[in-house]
Amino acid sequence: MTEEKERQVFERARNGDRKAVRQLYDRYSSFLAATCARFLPDKGDQKDVLQDGFVKIFSSLDRFDYRGEGSLKAWMRQIVVNECLKVLRKRKRSVPILFEEELRDVEVEEDTGPPEVEKVPAAVIHEMIKELPEGYRAVFNLFVIEEKNHKEISELLGISESTSASQLYRARMILAKKIKEYLGKVKIKR
Repeated sequence: MTEEKERQVFERARNGDRKAVRQLYDRYSSFLAATCARFLPDKGDQKDVLQDGFVKIFSSLDRFDYRGEGSLKAWMRQIVVNECLKVLRKRKRSVPILFEEELRDVEVEEDTGPPEVEKVPAAVIHEMIKELPEGYRAVFNLFVIEEKNHKEISELLGISESTSASQLYRARMILAKKIKEYLGKVKIKR
């Protein structure tokens, strides 16, 4: 969809055109579902958050200021990320989700240099990220993919900046170990 076409569809959706709303949904639902999956491994949670996200998106179209190509997609993604974080914060209050230092027992190898990530398919990396403990996964996604700093992450998740940094470090070490194990298995099969 070109920028002009997207703007037209957006304006029609803003004015209540159901067909335009459907076009936006069809265009962005897969992308936003993948965003949910990065934060929430449970398919039920993903569906709930995606639905809540679209409700919020479509009820807020009148407050969005279209600023050109990519702005609508970024705005929609931010709403869905915020909905994911809302679920994580709610879960943290009812059941600790390993945001603090509860995982002292998780074995993390010392940093032996960056693994050869480029040799691992993106789908495999995505699965590895999904397997991270929930708190680690949330911090990793916010820092690496959403490009938030530790101060922003601490505010979003209700944790300290040092906890955010610690969680990111541990997530990276776990991923490095998984990547090295994967690459070892691939070499053995050859």
